[in-house]
Amino acid sequence: MTDDTASDGLRAQAIDPADPDEFGLVQVFWGDGKGKTTAAMGMGFRAAGHGYRVHMLQFMKGGAGSVEDTRGEYNAIDAFPRYSYENSGHYGWHGFHDGSDDDEHAARARGGLERARDLLDDPAVDGQRVHMLVLDEILYAANRGLVDPDDVVDLVASKPDDLELVLTGGHERPEYVADAADLVTEVRKEKHPIDAGQGARKGTEY
Repeated sequence: MTDDTASDGLRAQAIDPADPDEFGLVQVFWGDGKGKTTAAMGMGFRAAGHGYRVHMLQFMKGGAGSVEDTRGEYNAIDAFPRYSYENSGHYGWHGFHDGSDDDEHAARARGGLERARDLLDDPAVDGQRVHMLVLDEILYAANRGLVDPDDVVDLVASKPDDLELVLTGGHERPEYVADAADLVTEVRKEKHPIDAGQGARKGTEY
């Protein structure tokens, strides 16, 4: 196999933007284990690879401040066609006494909720129709009382029929939205290095 042949085999196929035939479900990823955002993002990359438009709105994650530099997922999304993101989070985590301001967390979460409403009312980014919307950590924000769980239910009820809506976050089962969801996945922790004092690592957690 020549280098040219190998390159041709590895080169991504050019995909024309398309509308999915079977989107429209509500997916929920929750639990005390690592991987909720990772699972949702991975599914987003898969969808974008088929030519669908994906947008991720993060509720509890700021672009910088709580980690050494910008989260790696943003760099990956920036390099991938038909995938976009924005965050409404404050640095750090609400209630963790990490130097971040809890009132600012609440204000940012409310701002994220308003942005989510706008996206569901008009699911488009930069003039392009969004087929999959990921509301990352919205369930964590609801669990901590930063947004009202009833508002999350209203978001689900207001979504367009053909929009795939993905909700992630929280260590407590989101009873308020579980019945309305089509898929509910619990990401359960069996063992986690954080319990032994290991901090978040660049390239795995951010």
